[in-house]
Amino acid sequence: MTTGETGEWVVPAELAGSTLTAALRELREGSSWSQVRRLVETRRVAVNRVLSLDESRRLAAGERVSLFANPLPAPPDDQDISIHHIDDSIIVVEKPAGMMSLRHGEEIHWPPARRRRQTSLDEVLLRVISQRDRHERDLSTLPPKLRRQNIRSVHRIDRDTSGLLVFARTLEAEQKLVEQFVTHSIRRTYLAIVKGHPVIGELRSRLVRDRGDGKRGSTDSETEGKLAVTHVLEVAPLGEFSVVRCQLETGRTHQIRIQLSEAGFPVCGDWIYRGPVGSPEVVDSSDCPRLALHACELAFEHPLTSELLSFEMRLPKDLTQFVGWIRPPEIS
Repeated sequence: MTTGETGEWVVPAELAGSTLTAALRELREGSSWSQVRRLVETRRVAVNRVLSLDESRRLAAGERVSLFANPLPAPPDDQDISIHHIDDSIIVVEKPAGMMSLRHGEEIHWPPARRRRQTSLDEVLLRVISQRDRHERDLSTLPPKLRRQNIRSVHRIDRDTSGLLVFARTLEAEQKLVEQFVTHSIRRTYLAIVKGHPVIGELRSRLVRDRGDGKRGSTDSETEGKLAVTHVLEVAPLGEFSVVRCQLETGRTHQIRIQLSEAGFPVCGDWIYRGPVGSPEVVDSSDCPRLALHACELAFEHPLTSELLSFEMRLPKDLTQFVGWIRPPEIS
């Protein structure tokens, strides 16, 4: 296999369930086990446009395996997160793009070395909190529920999305935060970079797991699916692109990505949602380095004190650089 070689393949049905390295051997005829393992180890392989360092990962039919000429950036780790707020009830943290919010259930019992190849935010927080508590206080003085370090998820964002998340540290905090999500009293605002210029207003639809082509999407039925409401608050044109500020009223899986795409304005770097079902896909000509979606604002009542907490996070460096690259000279 030559240095600098590239390629992309869609996993066929007959390779469903194969490991990443086994599938690569089949997709790249003539490759040896040592060659494909080396490609994975040197960060040249991505699955669904996300770097994969797990040679034992099982693939599903329809997933995309990409081979890059040069090593991809190393996955984020402990030093790449930033904690905005921490107390005995909650943690507010910035999640970098490329890191899972939570470890998938089937991966929890993986050996530690395998999990550390591509860590998850909940695991990072457990390590960071444990180190912090060892340095700042005697663990024996903590209540048992806090001495047993625990992270309780109340929401999540996609692996390739960056931005703000809140975790609960106690059952009481978890329950009260969940209540705020149920009543839509938590304010969650995102920045998306899209092709075109959306109209300020409300995006409302009912989302189903399969809109007819195997992807999540909207249905015309008034009884199926779950109501999803997104408010487009601001649109800043950048030539043929725009930076769009969206506020969630509901928080369905892939909600912003789906609704912007179905409105004709797919998010840059999104290879899944590229337009309404039944219509030709909108080609992504942006060359965006990743999904251009960022959770920039999070506001809620503290579950113990009822104090209103508000947090903001500017666009991270990779998306700031991308905006600078697509910005027309006349508006620089």
